[in-house]
Amino acid sequence: MTKPPLTLYLAAPRGFCAGVDRAIKIVEMALQKWGAPVYVRHEIVHNRFVVDGLRAKGAVFVEELDDCPDDRPVIFSAHGVPKSVPAQAQQRNMVYVDATCPLVSKVHIEAQRHAENGLQMIMIGHRGHPETIGTMGQLPAGDVLLVETVGDVAGVTVRDPARIAYVTQTTLSVDDTADIVAALKARFPAIVGPHKEDICYATTNRQEAVKAIAPKAEAMLVVGAPNSSNSRRLVEVAARAGCGYSQLVQRAGDIDWRALDGIGSVGITAGASAPEVLVNEVIDAFRDRFEVTVEMVETAVERVEFKVPRVLREPA
Repeated sequence: MTKPPLTLYLAAPRGFCAGVDRAIKIVEMALQKWGAPVYVRHEIVHNRFVVDGLRAKGAVFVEELDDCPDDRPVIFSAHGVPKSVPAQAQQRNMVYVDATCPLVSKVHIEAQRHAENGLQMIMIGHRGHPETIGTMGQLPAGDVLLVETVGDVAGVTVRDPARIAYVTQTTLSVDDTADIVAALKARFPAIVGPHKEDICYATTNRQEAVKAIAPKAEAMLVVGAPNSSNSRRLVEVAARAGCGYSQLVQRAGDIDWRALDGIGSVGITAGASAPEVLVNEVIDAFRDRFEVTVEMVETAVERVEFKVPRVLREPA
């Protein structure tokens, strides 16, 4: 029986960003330096396959510092942590390594700088997401107001409309965020924004690649985890850019083949915390069922690299 033809449009860039790469490397180097177990507060990145792989090497994932012993190293996830977390680690004389993505740290510094200049902070982000919790936790409780949607802007009560600033979560939809920023500027003309967009280069690049593929693909598969903000945004971006069907899958086994019945073209991308091995797994699953032609759609070339903290580059 001959397989039906199918064109796979493969997004580039896709998958791991420099911050995720660095965070995983930090856990691996910590295990090499100090041996197992090494504790990690929260999933180092939002991907079960990655987390399970590190767990097999001796990483122990916990939600709070209270779950860690004093005498083993602890690593803070790439999403960033509230200021209270490293402060607590210092009080307990713990060895800790901060794997916060440098682009998230940039947002933390911005928030602190605005606060020092007497500006009240508004954060555009998703309630409960670790990055939002970490960024809001750079300032005293209640000092940062959270806005999730354009509709939220009307309900924000500020101390002084002439003395406010905003920052954003780094993994948001570029288009949604632009709409929220426009609403904030309309309501608070004096609001101060970041010198450079907070949404990180990797989030932006992955969304642009999806926008380039969406009009010519009948379906879009995003390889990523359900708790990965940037992966979920890619599904939304695909739908908004004209793709008739878009689906988030963690592994090839999650693909809903019935929804893809009779189609001739599929776009494939991966969130910033999804490893390439899972993308290849998905492509192989299509090859099992179709006569596949792979077409690369490249919209940017990424050459960003972040150094790991000095403590891991020094001998034990």
